[in-house]
Amino acid sequence: MNYEAAAMSATIDAANRKQRTDMRTRDLVNQAVASIPTLGLQRAAEFLAAMNVPAEIAVRTLVYPHRRRSN
Repeated sequence: MNYEAAAMSATIDAANRKQRTDMRTRDLVNQAVASIPTLGLQRAAEFLAAMNVPAEIAVRTLVYPHRRRSN
């Protein structure tokens, strides 16, 4: 693993340990993730965009589900 990848991994790990404060975004992301099997990734992404979920969060949660926070 190179330095940049290690730094990114450490940053993500630190973010995952922080307690979630935005319950609305959490609920929207949960809805979008749950809809993927039925509607597909594109529609889930469109939903999050329409609900003003930041693109960084939408990409992280839809494309990299293992990076989602646990709480």
